[in-house]
Amino acid sequence: MTDHPQKQKWTDLATKQLKGKSPDTLDWMTPEGIRVKPLYTAEDLEGMEHVNTLPGIAPFVRGPMATMYSGRPWTIRQYAGFSTARESNEFYRKNLAAGQKGLSVAFDLATHRGYDSDHPRVVGDIGKAGVAVDSVEDMKILFDKIPLDEMSVSMTMNGAVLPILAGYIVAAEEQGVPQEKLTGTIQNDILKEYLTRNTYIYPPTPSMRIVSDIIGYCSKHMPKYNTVSISGYHMMEAGANSVLQTAFTLADGLEYVKAALATGMDIDVFAPRLSFFFGIGMNFFMDIAMLRAARFLWHELIKPFNPKNVQSLMLRTHCQTSGWSLTQQDPYNNIIRTTLECMSAVLGGTQSLHTNSFDEAVGLPTNFSARIARNTQILVQEESQVCHVVDPLGGSYYVEALTDGIISGARKIITEIQALGGMAKAIETGMPKLRIEESAARKQARIDQGLDVIVGVNKYKIEEKPLEDVREVTDAVRVEQVERLKELKAKRNAVEVQKALEHITRCAEGDGNLLEASILAIRARATVGEVSDAMEKVFGRFVATTQCISGVYASEYGNNTAVIDALRKRSQDFADKEGRRPRILMTKMGQDGHDRGVKVVATAYADLGFDVDISPMFQTPEETAKMAIENDVHLVGVSSLAAGHKTLVPQLIAALKAGGGDDIKVVVGGVIPPADYEFLFEAGAVGVFGPGTSIIDSANQTLNVLEKKHG
Repeated sequence: MTDHPQKQKWTDLATKQLKGKSPDTLDWMTPEGIRVKPLYTAEDLEGMEHVNTLPGIAPFVRGPMATMYSGRPWTIRQYAGFSTARESNEFYRKNLAAGQKGLSVAFDLATHRGYDSDHPRVVGDIGKAGVAVDSVEDMKILFDKIPLDEMSVSMTMNGAVLPILAGYIVAAEEQGVPQEKLTGTIQNDILKEYLTRNTYIYPPTPSMRIVSDIIGYCSKHMPKYNTVSISGYHMMEAGANSVLQTAFTLADGLEYVKAALATGMDIDVFAPRLSFFFGIGMNFFMDIAMLRAARFLWHELIKPFNPKNVQSLMLRTHCQTSGWSLTQQDPYNNIIRTTLECMSAVLGGTQSLHTNSFDEAVGLPTNFSARIARNTQILVQEESQVCHVVDPLGGSYYVEALTDGIISGARKIITEIQALGGMAKAIETGMPKLRIEESAARKQARIDQGLDVIVGVNKYKIEEKPLEDVREVTDAVRVEQVERLKELKAKRNAVEVQKALEHITRCAEGDGNLLEASILAIRARATVGEVSDAMEKVFGRFVATTQCISGVYASEYGNNTAVIDALRKRSQDFADKEGRRPRILMTKMGQDGHDRGVKVVATAYADLGFDVDISPMFQTPEETAKMAIENDVHLVGVSSLAAGHKTLVPQLIAALKAGGGDDIKVVVGGVIPPADYEFLFEAGAVGVFGPGTSIIDSANQTLNVLEKKHG
């Protein structure tokens, strides 16, 4: 290998400017384990297999289309949904009139988990983190005056994917649009639910059958429709770095390909309709490289199946900027963060994009913040001039080196997964989930130490008033949905509905296509919950085993353990006085499955000397109170990310009192608007920790509460 002709001259100059230190002292080791040097030259690209390729030509590193944005810009596809179908429909129509090009529907958590709005387990979830959809009547309102033969619609749905997709199909029919004209994407990516988001209903095996049935039906009847959107976004939000996100997402995709092939489908029938969904965070160049590496690796993984259609080998992706990177503190900084993440996705070659709103660290976006988020993309498209050149960073020494690093790292993990028998088997071992949780714990420890800077949170902090204009969805939405359900059931043909539901159950027991059966039931006005229950009779409802890693958070402090040691001493002093260590039950109530926060806090508190119990997912307040009392804990730590805290926390405190657990204190953390703090304190909470709170600070405050109580 021949060195760059002036490399020694640069080294000498850099050494002089560093006062005698080698330039190697500026090397940075990324969370992905990729060594980043302060300077890259042509020699760093020698031997790399992905360089010198062209866009639109295999292996598609530089983009799946030859002309990319110079021919057509990416689709602005904002993800939105809240409250009722009518409110969401008004929001969609305003956005479309203002320049948005496609729809991306967010459903509420009750809908995701296959519960109707009148189910007792979902009282705190209706319309809070998405739109409530109980039947095709809601779906018709959701798309009212939106021509479904002209509009591409993406729907993020996995657990209740059958009744929701069936509802969309029937709503289109009754709008006069046949199935073959529908365009868009259903996420239909159940494997990642067992890894991160947890909005599953059934166990993995029958869930994979549902995925295959949807692929089979849509390949036959809906040739323009994308049948699976394989999601890495939620892995990133749960803590996965770019290598983990790439490896696990592509391994999920490979599992779906094998499942479809096992049913006898030809690779070229369904593979061109697969799409991907990646999350884009604040590591600007790394995430550009991630999208380029993912396209290369997907081509490599699909090529052995010998497809005849070149589109079977192309990775096409939607991207979304990070919600986790948004901060409650100094929130207008989030506009800048989202702009950087937007540029990263664009320079990486995304096909469509959602940009988050600056207020989403504390609640659903307002009309004002949503307009800024949408206009971020419009400005980049119309004013930055990035659309004139295909892959403008292609050939960048640094970007190509990072691309190679991600290819290498992700390839090793994919090989490890295949040795375990594929992604479904790997999930059963717990390996992917634990890797992601370890990555999240290490990241949080670095933030708490100030090693990873979050402007406004752990550096450059300012005194400020919290955001006052925060969208709140009240319990009136649930009342309205319950009334609509009563009206639906009073008007429909109950015998016809029951017959259709029994057909679904028989189909689940044996042969037949479950989507086809679900469409018949939805036409008859069966509800989302009823269709889900008809399959649950055969498949059962999946209950995950909750486990927690240990030692990772504290180990990231290295030799700088003074704050760790101080908290451990306080925990030990409490144990010496009370006869046992401080004990806390960490819980998530309601149907929110995003468990990054609760897992990281549980891991850290255990490292700080607490005894930590973790409740199963999806607890009711009564179930949480019962577990807290039986486990004789001092505290319950409630993690809330889906706006149910004003309903669920008071119910928990009431249940603790009713069960004789008056002395058990409650602290609350998560996505909680500052305006709600006083409400929670008045309800009986003794601590409220909003986004960006250092775990060290929260542990100190929690111990203060215990020490005060126990004198």
